[in-house]
Amino acid sequence: MFLPATLAEVKRLGWNELDIILVTGDAYIDSPFIGVAIIGKILAHSGYRVGVIAQPDLSSGKDIRRFGEPKLFWGITAGSCDSMVTNHTALGKRRRSDDYTPGGANNRRPDRASIVYANLIRSCFKNTSPIVLGGMEASMRRIAHYDFWSDKIRKSILFDAKAEYLLYGMAERSVAELAACLQTGRDPTGIRGLCYISNVKPHDAEELPSYNEVQNDKDAFSKMFKTFYRNNDPVTAVKLAQRQDTRYLVQNPPVRYLSRSELDAVYELDYERNVHPSDRKRGEVRALNTIRFSITTHRGCYGECNFCSIAVHQGRAVRWRSKRSILAEARIIAAHPDFKGTIWDVGGPTANMYGIECNRKAKSGACPDKRCLFPKVCSELDVDHGEQVLLLKALREIKGVKKIVVSSGIRYDMVLADKKNGMSYLREAVRHHVSGQMKVAPEHSEPDVLEKMGKPAREAIIEFKKRFDKCTKEAGKDQYLTYYLIAAHPGCTHKDMLRLRSFALKELRLLPEQVQIFTPTPSTYSSLMYWTERDPFTGKPCFVEKDVRRKELQKRALSGSFATR
Repeated sequence: MFLPATLAEVKRLGWNELDIILVTGDAYIDSPFIGVAIIGKILAHSGYRVGVIAQPDLSSGKDIRRFGEPKLFWGITAGSCDSMVTNHTALGKRRRSDDYTPGGANNRRPDRASIVYANLIRSCFKNTSPIVLGGMEASMRRIAHYDFWSDKIRKSILFDAKAEYLLYGMAERSVAELAACLQTGRDPTGIRGLCYISNVKPHDAEELPSYNEVQNDKDAFSKMFKTFYRNNDPVTAVKLAQRQDTRYLVQNPPVRYLSRSELDAVYELDYERNVHPSDRKRGEVRALNTIRFSITTHRGCYGECNFCSIAVHQGRAVRWRSKRSILAEARIIAAHPDFKGTIWDVGGPTANMYGIECNRKAKSGACPDKRCLFPKVCSELDVDHGEQVLLLKALREIKGVKKIVVSSGIRYDMVLADKKNGMSYLREAVRHHVSGQMKVAPEHSEPDVLEKMGKPAREAIIEFKKRFDKCTKEAGKDQYLTYYLIAAHPGCTHKDMLRLRSFALKELRLLPEQVQIFTPTPSTYSSLMYWTERDPFTGKPCFVEKDVRRKELQKRALSGSFATR
């Protein structure tokens, strides 16, 4: 059942008012891949009356007034991505298309959507119920952060949006606790995973350098970011506070990860796996094509690539669903009247982290001084793809399932590190779960650039390609690897891109088409490098290409256009 998105649906339910109204920058897709659907279903399952307003019109206020005011709170998300990333390319051009908007035209989501929606609510409802920010945009902008599009340090989005609360990370537990507090009149400021504004610094909070300091001092900004990043693990994190003008941003420690049974329960809620009819009539929502018949098996990532936001948003520990729950979802998909036989993905942020974790991390938290996969796979991480092989075999046996594709990227260094079942997993994937191409993300070939990215050495992709080609030949398949690469990352020069071109021709035997120009997204180490022009791990100066034309030339160097300039 869809959450109500129209007044007629609310009336059919016999409701006179809503407890919670969720506002999103995406079309309303009722899917376990969509945050607003998950949060809405969690709250509805807890007994709250929840409605959704998707991509409200900004000119009239008609959409935002649709249901009146909620009794407990407004929940705002910019959508599945940061709105500035969704709306603009790395070269600053406006994107024409939006896969999360009906019809595909990028004409419904405003820049800085969380702030715009909060202002829209305030303009239509004075002294209204609390406004709560959530989702990727809010999560990654919760402290003072470098904003690439304005090329300056911005305050916490909580201040700019003038909202009451912000829930960061995966917020199923924290949003339920917040709703319960607001319903009973209890103080919610102790909830884990919550940020709020205070007139005074809490006595138990570690104080970050102030907004005024980090705005003008790159060393202070770097110090602030390192403390922020270090306090993202729910086992070891402490409360943080940052003075922003006359008041303080307070960030409570992260919410504790859901247990396996709790994670199963999230994905076992009743999802329509479709776009709400009110959005559907406005045109096709292309994002549905890739997520409708796909399955999330796990959350979190211990890859911690410096340019990626997943470790900050989802966590550095991997949590996975039970095999029972995943198979049950596959049977629901197979019984869907529109299912044609193919499950388009089985995975998570990275496909092959299911069932693998460090027991030490679960008890003591993520290591503060080293990473799980960089510069090499940690010996404490018991990398064994055995559970994944068994899961994939069980999924193939479900009646009605003809093909299961592993579309999420493969972390190839983990396959190489698994001496027991790595090759078994690769053979299984090559024979049954590759739809012509397997995605891998070496990102670059040059050691200095790879180090800045936090990616494995190029020898790993060379060895993996040999094994993939061997398994493909043995299986009698016509399949290949698709390589994702990045141009103009901090530390990368035009000469580095020319060397990458030579590497691709010699070792990969092709010129990859999947090349993107680095975009500094909020609250990542790579963005810290971009702003400070220093390597935060060594303190040494770091070359950063900031000229738009030369960024484009770096990208073209790989394809051959302007390769010698």
